[in-house]
This record gives sequence, structure tokens and C-alpha cells, in this order.
Amino acid sequence: MLDPESLAGKRVHDRAVAGAVVGEHALDLDAPAAEESDGASEEAGGGRPFLVVEDLDETVRFLSLLGFDCSKPSVFDGDWIDRIIGLEDARVEVVMARAPDGSDVFEVVRFHSPAAAAHEPAPAANRPGLRHVLFTVEDVRAVVDRVREAGWETVGEIVDFENTFLLCYVRGPEGLIVELAQRLDGSS
Repeated sequence: MLDPESLAGKRVHDRAVAGAVVGEHALDLDAPAAEESDGASEEAGGGRPFLVVEDLDETVRFLSLLGFDCSKPSVFDGDWIDRIIGLEDARVEVVMARAPDGSDVFEVVRFHSPAAAAHEPAPAANRPGLRHVLFTVEDVRAVVDRVREAGWETVGEIVDFENTFLLCYVRGPEGLIVELAQRLDGSS
């Protein structure tokens, strides 16, 4: 596990360019995206965030605006899922979302059963737990403009971090926070 004290400031954001950063911990998300035909992970290696949503279509629309390549939805159920997640009669719809730079992927999941309503207000960016993921983009301002035109907002503002990155948090459906990072020095 990474020591959050040693990953302050620029070092956290430098690590983020190579992959997603969740909170203060870098994740290795180098596993390839699943084939569109099945939507499921065929490889157990690496880390892959699992995002549960109620409105899968709206979340996919938001992620697509950010530049994600989203697979077609696939539906899964059966005893094997029930045993893995500890719920009975689970039926899930899964979309694999690949980051704009093609390197990172995560699962966006809607539970058809059992149902769980998410009626709490969206948590603040400083609330303990998994709060946001970071992805690099070529043009933060253009992505933010698309997000705003589609009816979503930023959490804060676009910030120039030490002439190295432009950074901005955007909030999507169901409180999802995505930090966008644009490297300013032109290197990748």
C-alpha cells in the first residue's frame, strides 16, 4: 500500500498520468478491456474499479462525453455472482468503460436485482471513502465545456497546478466525481 504522506502534491499527479488515482492511492489498471460481445473481465490480474449506478444509460452518456469508450451492456446472473458478492438472486447489467487515453478500464454496473436505492445526497470531495478517479485528457477546457453543455457541472474550477497540469473535478450522474488532468509540458 502506498504511503499517502509520500505522495503529496505533484508526485500524486505525476503518477496519475500513467493510470487512475483514487484518493491518494494509485491503482494499476493496465488490464485490457473486455470484448464487447460479453462485457465481462476475462482476466483476473490488475485492479479494476467497480462503479454501481442506478441509471446506467445516463452514466454511460456522461462517460462518453468525457471521451470514454463504453462497451455495449451485457447482463449476468446466476449462482456464481450470488456467491461472489454475497447477495441472493443478483442480476447485473455491466458496461466496460475504457479511459480516453486507452490505458484504464472500469466496470459500470446496474443491479436489476436485488434493488438498492441511492437516495442520499452526493458526498463532498473530502468525505472518507472512494471519492473520485482521475483520468488524463488532451484538453480539459473542451471536456469541461462538453460536460456543462450536457447539463453537468464542475465541483470546483479549472486549476493550473505548478505549470504542469490543468486539473478539474467534474460531477456526473449519482454524484460520480471524475478528476480531469491535462499535462501542460507536452510530454506523456
